[in-house]
Amino acid sequence: MRLARRNVASIVIASLLIIAAITIASLTVGRDIYYGSRDDGLLSFAIVNASGYLFFLFMPVEVAFVYYLQGEINVIALNAVAIGTALFSQTIDYLIGFSVSNKFIDKLIGRRRYEKAEKQIEKYGNFTVFLFNALPLSSPVISLAAGMIRHPARVTAIYTVSGLLVKYIALTLIF
Repeated sequence: MRLARRNVASIVIASLLIIAAITIASLTVGRDIYYGSRDDGLLSFAIVNASGYLFFLFMPVEVAFVYYLQGEINVIALNAVAIGTALFSQTIDYLIGFSVSNKFIDKLIGRRRYEKAEKQIEKYGNFTVFLFNALPLSSPVISLAAGMIRHPARVTAIYTVSGLLVKYIALTLIF
């Protein structure tokens, strides 16, 4: 009986998070796509990017970046918003990891995902934080794990920003 309740609770939480992600995407990027207003969408992009970098909402932030990059938005402003909102959200992820119990995190993202991220940070340290931010990998989970293992916040922030700079400059130059 207890296991069934836990499964139902997990399904409900996952469903609510999916609904939240779909709602955020629909009201921002989706609206901009529908009305063809990508040129005015810096606020929409900021909301999607900030939401997408929270560890519990999975959203294709790189795709949104490339979409808005094709518009008339100032490239420097778009990059600044991308890096700023990503750092803001990953700081929240770090602080949640730092302050929330392991049991809660296990329920929210699963023990296996957390342990995998933790092993990467312990084995490769700052390179992991940099690499997960430079590539389209699950960097929010790395920030969460960094907080949980008490990886130094300042060092985590430096390697996060460095990785984000590499990713967004590369995307800007490629597209």
